[in-house]
Amino acid sequence: MTTPHEFTDQITGILREEFQSNADSVFERSQMLQYLNIKTRSASRGSKARGSFANHYALYVLVEDYINKGYHQKPGYASYEGARYTDLFTRQRELPFGEKLQNHALNSRLNEEFRKYFPTCEFVPILRDNDTNRYWINENLLIVEADSKKYNIAGPVIAIIDAYVDAKRDSFERFITQCERLRDIQEESPEKVREFISSLVQPDVDARIFEIVSYAILKCYYGDWTVFWGWDPDEVNPETIALYKTGRTNANDGGIDFVMRPLGRFFQVTESTDVRKYFLDIDKVQRFPITFVVKSGETVDNLTATIRAQATRMYNVETIVNRYMECIEELINIPILLERFEEVMKMGKVNEMVHELVIQSKVEFNLPVE
Repeated sequence: MTTPHEFTDQITGILREEFQSNADSVFERSQMLQYLNIKTRSASRGSKARGSFANHYALYVLVEDYINKGYHQKPGYASYEGARYTDLFTRQRELPFGEKLQNHALNSRLNEEFRKYFPTCEFVPILRDNDTNRYWINENLLIVEADSKKYNIAGPVIAIIDAYVDAKRDSFERFITQCERLRDIQEESPEKVREFISSLVQPDVDARIFEIVSYAILKCYYGDWTVFWGWDPDEVNPETIALYKTGRTNANDGGIDFVMRPLGRFFQVTESTDVRKYFLDIDKVQRFPITFVVKSGETVDNLTATIRAQATRMYNVETIVNRYMECIEELINIPILLERFEEVMKMGKVNEMVHELVIQSKVEFNLPVE
């Protein structure tokens, strides 16, 4: 049995309601339930813990289809023609937090992750016919033998995922409420504002939260900067620097996270010190200089030394290493980010920063934006 955590009590509660005294045996004998126990660990850690819904929803829509067709109460699923991919994909995007989900979990990632946790299990959750693009949930993982009986866990699987989503939605809404409270306390209690923002840019914070907060801080920090440019020395125009967010956080879409106008600086947020990640981002933009915002408390000198050392081991050619290192325009670590937040406070732009933080959080978590 996998390690229990706070949300495990909700899982066992759902199982007891369905299976009464046999609930513990069903839980112990089901790899599917054990997998859900692993995947719901972040439910009680608040909004700052990573909450990924892709694999949950790939499982959800297939089990939901299984129940809608009545196979949790009747035999014959082996003869079912399978669910259409377009129906499954549309349905998962209708679910809370699912609006921007891609097809990766349905096609491979759920099965790959399940194998990682249960390498000796002979079954994978999703079955797929590439020719017809039809999908099935693996019924072998829904029918559990325990205490000399067979139990179908399809209903509890749906109930567990629903409960997890409710818990995450509640934590996100509370997070946004906390952000909005910063407006009210900034003058009477600036130390509480510092403490809250500092808690959002720590190494153990969800990468999405870190990226959103980094963007809000940097947008306000650079917002008072002005550059002067023009096509003629006698006609130079002032223009305020603006930072733009280019996509959703942590999307793995190959994009650059922030772009600065009119200077054309690129910013990429990362939690990695793997040189291959840095150089891949640099190659994506044909070695255009990039500023990296790093979710690390390491000093900039140490981060730079680590990247250079890895690059030297990888390429062992000084010219190549130097060419890549020159493309790292700036490294912004957590201490520098907090210094820039202090500047934002001195500029009296906490309200502006909080406004951006709330909007980006609502967009990220698919909550209504006024």
